[in-house]
Amino acid sequence: MKVLVSDPLSEEGLEILKKEKDIEVKVATKLSTDELKKRIKDADALIVRSGTNVTTELIQAGSSLKVIGRAGVGVDNVDVEAATEKGVIVMNSPGANTISTAEHTVALLLSLSRNIPQAYLSLKQKKWERKKFMGVEVYGKVLGIIGLGRIGGEVAKRAQVMGMQIIACDPFLSPERAKRLEVKLVELKELLGQADYITVHTPFTDETKHLIGPEEFKLMKDGVKIINCARGGIIDEKALYEAMKSGKVTGGALDVYEEEPPFNSPLMELDNLVLTPHLGASTKEAQRRVAIEIAHQVVDALKGKTIRNAVNVPSIEPEIYDEIKPYLSLAEKLGCLEAQLLKGRILKVWIKYSGEVTEYDLAPVTLTILKGLLESVLGERVNYVNARLIAREREIEVMEAKSERLEDFANLISLEVETPQARGSVAGTLFGRSDPRIVRLNGYHLDAVPAGYMLVCAHEDKPGIIGKIGTILGTQKINIAAMTLGRKERGGREVTVLNLDNSVPEKTLKEIEKIKEILEVRLAKL
Repeated sequence: MKVLVSDPLSEEGLEILKKEKDIEVKVATKLSTDELKKRIKDADALIVRSGTNVTTELIQAGSSLKVIGRAGVGVDNVDVEAATEKGVIVMNSPGANTISTAEHTVALLLSLSRNIPQAYLSLKQKKWERKKFMGVEVYGKVLGIIGLGRIGGEVAKRAQVMGMQIIACDPFLSPERAKRLEVKLVELKELLGQADYITVHTPFTDETKHLIGPEEFKLMKDGVKIINCARGGIIDEKALYEAMKSGKVTGGALDVYEEEPPFNSPLMELDNLVLTPHLGASTKEAQRRVAIEIAHQVVDALKGKTIRNAVNVPSIEPEIYDEIKPYLSLAEKLGCLEAQLLKGRILKVWIKYSGEVTEYDLAPVTLTILKGLLESVLGERVNYVNARLIAREREIEVMEAKSERLEDFANLISLEVETPQARGSVAGTLFGRSDPRIVRLNGYHLDAVPAGYMLVCAHEDKPGIIGKIGTILGTQKINIAAMTLGRKERGGREVTVLNLDNSVPEKTLKEIEKIKEILEVRLAKL
């Protein structure tokens, strides 16, 4: 078997690969796209960092390719969908750079508080400007952490040692766990209004893009300080620039950017901003750990052993996977849909399997539901291996039940989720073993295709409502591909699900919400 390493990997990781007698290792970095396509033709595995862009064309060129290993957290540079279609496993090493990124966050926090980079440059110019670089203490200040996962949790520990008060916003963290971490759990608006320092540690998803924008800056304290060592694009850089120019934000520290390198960004003009070139994971220890982790994972995958940290396949035997693949697809869509329909942090999850699906080992199916459920908020960090662990860390209670008795359908997967605000449910089935359908939503019987953009509207059962919605969508040139309706009684509450060809802008959603008879509107992307 041949393993191609196309980005620099520490020697410790390469040694693990080279020790395997039946594995041939080829290290070829800084290749052009054409050269890489030639080299990958006979490779069984490809190991990359962030330097190689693993495109659809590159994946297709790998006729023997079975595994793509990303030495690091993100898989932004890998076309996971193309790899999945080709049957290639994509895996990463998500836990290896936790400490390094947390330490870098604290380093930036202290640097911007004491003006260390600016003072250093001044002294190098043989200036002695003590008054100019007067700083502030972090002791007693309120640190707001958006996203209290592994890295956010490590930042909290270190900030607590420095005497900071910690508040956090994380929709998947239970109040009990927050209490044990000695962190006050609050909603985003409350965090923005209370924090002296704000640091973000969420993945970059459609939901977190520009999570901190113009409106959010308005809610912040005057003189707040901002840190981002997570992903570029979570903070709207244009809005940050305006907030810093106005004095609303008196200090900032960024390690990641919307465009890297950020040489064309107006942020480069600001003197009260500390900038580093994406160094969060750039420590010798982190580089060594990611290399060792991904090397072990690739070797195990190639030898047919346990698949760990895969982002696109569960850890099951190939023969079983082929059998239950349709159920896995349905399960992920159920979780993904319910996550986008409910508000608030998840407290409890009930999963019930009925009919033919109970003939299989359902552990991978449950993991897939959790993956779909958690991924909308946590993004790429959730995979088939860590989904249950992440749920456990956030103290989400997961309950499963099986019944061989048929419930209207030959097979049925039912999901019910409870948050502090509400309880929602969705159920799906397979028609002909390959056609997934949503057949129940919050107790309403439907026949909806779980695909693409789905607009879910709860409204009064009165004539003309669908026409009003259609007219608004039509003015925005948004085509309705399919429609299904469900109601329990005439003249009561009704649910309409529309499959759309395009997404719906926020302004259009608000316009639909203004329809008198509309009770609730949600847009989901599957």
